[in-house]
Amino acid sequence: MTVPATPSRRFTDGISIGVLTRLLDRDLVDEVLADTGRREKRTRLLPARVVVYWVLALCLFFEDSYEEVMRKLVNGLRFLGTWRDDWHVPTTSALSQARQRLGAEPLQVLFERVAVPMARPGTKGAWFHGWRVMAVDGLVLDVPDTDDNVAVFGKKSHGGGESPFPQVRVVGLGECGTHAIVAAAIDSWRVYERELLTRILDDLEPGMLVVADRGFFGYELWKQATETGADLLWRLKNSVEVPVLEWLPDGSFRSELLPRQVKVDLKRGKQRTVRPEMRLPIRVVEYMVTNRGDQPETIRLITTIMDHELAAAAELAALYRQRWEFELTLDEVETHQISHSRVLRSKSADLVRQEIWALLLTHYAVRDLMHEAADDAGPDDGLDVDELSFVRSLNAVRRQVTNQAGFSPHRLKRAIIETCEEIRQRRTRGRRHRSYPRVVKRSQVGDKLIKRPNHIGARYDKPAELHVFSKIA
Repeated sequence: MTVPATPSRRFTDGISIGVLTRLLDRDLVDEVLADTGRREKRTRLLPARVVVYWVLALCLFFEDSYEEVMRKLVNGLRFLGTWRDDWHVPTTSALSQARQRLGAEPLQVLFERVAVPMARPGTKGAWFHGWRVMAVDGLVLDVPDTDDNVAVFGKKSHGGGESPFPQVRVVGLGECGTHAIVAAAIDSWRVYERELLTRILDDLEPGMLVVADRGFFGYELWKQATETGADLLWRLKNSVEVPVLEWLPDGSFRSELLPRQVKVDLKRGKQRTVRPEMRLPIRVVEYMVTNRGDQPETIRLITTIMDHELAAAAELAALYRQRWEFELTLDEVETHQISHSRVLRSKSADLVRQEIWALLLTHYAVRDLMHEAADDAGPDDGLDVDELSFVRSLNAVRRQVTNQAGFSPHRLKRAIIETCEEIRQRRTRGRRHRSYPRVVKRSQVGDKLIKRPNHIGARYDKPAELHVFSKIA
């Protein structure tokens, strides 16, 4: 449907997304729409910029219908006296068609332009001896059971059956100190995390120290990651053999990585020499947590930081736990932004991608606001962003969306100040010393145990004690 163009300011120009407009302003959105060829050529009831803000709002009000979310966006315009009688909230069908016209690309490009590491010098938990601490990890999301989603993403097969929903895998790169997701790759669950990580390697850069779990390790992937200039700290499976070339005073040892087939050929005598460029130098740290249960697990880390004086083994062992900060980040998206059903609302593959990019964008925008709230407390306060509640911040942002539509730059600034004050108002308690079984809360494919009443956590009265192995007498 089209409406007559007018030289005056359009009613829809007043539609925004509350305090998140601070980061995702109209000029930036218009620029992205122009670059991706999504700018409308005629005046519509739903301009493309409004559709972008509405798609983002769908990820703030996940359990609300299409029309209800649009009503929340325009609610404030009624009280500002700018409501136009000839404009009405579009139907669900019109909104659905607008989503399809927009597609996924503008949301992806907008995320790529906005999402950058946000920690400043002095940001708590974000740095390790000058390195910016980053982590990579992934999650799997359920999507509606439609023919298009099944064809593109597929269902997992197990025990003669299949999973109830098609599933999509997301792998992200995040900043541990701020919980900001700065890069992501999306594909079917069939695509392994290591493959998805190769798609975001360009976002790794010198000055970063990237932490990863053992599922990401592979010789070629490690090699590609080191070529970015970033330093790495990855967990290594105990089944991977690494020779001890030199023990170091801190308990770590120098070693090297070789391609799997080369190691096999060397053992069988089929190969006697190895080209120097195949040898990837690493440093190995082995340790265990000694006060967490009767059977402590041995953990083996490898790193590109070869100088033990720059980063001692015990420091690296303690730093590896920062990977959990990014797991908590993904949990914020999966558990707190998405409804309790944990199934996305999009019924086509392109809209699934659009929705995921919108989820990542809104999460980043909320986290950016939390980072500002922590910084505004001042250096004397020593406020760590981990002391701020994501759920509280998300709720504060939601209220500003419904209350502040169409506000002026002055009112936007005031709304941001008020929101930051609310975010800082009540701080979370310190992290408790506890551990829980690695189980899932609902049935899914794979070898993971389903959570049962006997799967209860253990609490401890002191932090985990790390014991670094050493062969130095």
